[in-house]
Amino acid sequence: MTQVARKEKPVTSNHHEASVNQAREVRMLARQGKFTGPTSGFAPGLAQGNIVILPKEWADDFLVFCQKNPVICPLLAVSAPGEPLLDTLGDDIDIRTDVPEYRVFRDGVFCDSATDIKHLWQDDMVTFVLGCSFSFEDALIRAGLSLRNIDCQANVSMYRTNIATQPSERFSGNMVVSMRPFKPADAIRAVQITTRYPKSHGAPVHLGFPEAIGISDISKPDFGDPVPLREGEVPVFWACGVTPQLAIANAKPPIAITHAPGKMLVTDLSNEQLSIL
Repeated sequence: MTQVARKEKPVTSNHHEASVNQAREVRMLARQGKFTGPTSGFAPGLAQGNIVILPKEWADDFLVFCQKNPVICPLLAVSAPGEPLLDTLGDDIDIRTDVPEYRVFRDGVFCDSATDIKHLWQDDMVTFVLGCSFSFEDALIRAGLSLRNIDCQANVSMYRTNIATQPSERFSGNMVVSMRPFKPADAIRAVQITTRYPKSHGAPVHLGFPEAIGISDISKPDFGDPVPLREGEVPVFWACGVTPQLAIANAKPPIAITHAPGKMLVTDLSNEQLSIL
């Protein structure tokens, strides 16, 4: 896999330009099949997106699911049927090639991974791009907080929970959460900062006591990589865009395509464009 150097702390227009250039580099390398890794820490200051692609017959109901669960599924973009280009999110984005790794579901069952879905594309397919917690990581770093997944160069830890979503007609299921450990004072600061980013899942949905939300073993995430929880730290949980993959398993559409957990579409959008003061 081709390595892409991570950038840090974009605080000037020059840094923003560097992040946009890196976002385009990540997409181009993904398009060429040369970058297939997690996108956490890349193109800091720019929004990343979870992906759900469905036939039009199923897309309208999934839109209702997103509208009923805006914290879990904050919409960044919805394509026209059959349109693979997402110009509102960045320069020359082709959703069929520009995600590092895709997951393909048939009748709700995960059946394959791919780095290119051109051979699966249908004229009725609708793409949903949903906000991702990777987007606010830069704001946490700029505030002086340390992120364990980035420090360890690991994928973020993600867990199934017992927190129910609001169902639509076809889509339902429990929430998946991402976890980042902090000391208590830093956890409070993380809540304050991420509240400004509702399009990136916003404030945490739970702090501490993982068993209270159905997580029996914090050292064994359902998706992503385990990271150490050190003495004096509390786990902080955010809503996660992997949740729709569980809803897809329950709804059983004939075909659905998503991103692989932790491997997002990196856009050209600034997080500040999507933030609230």
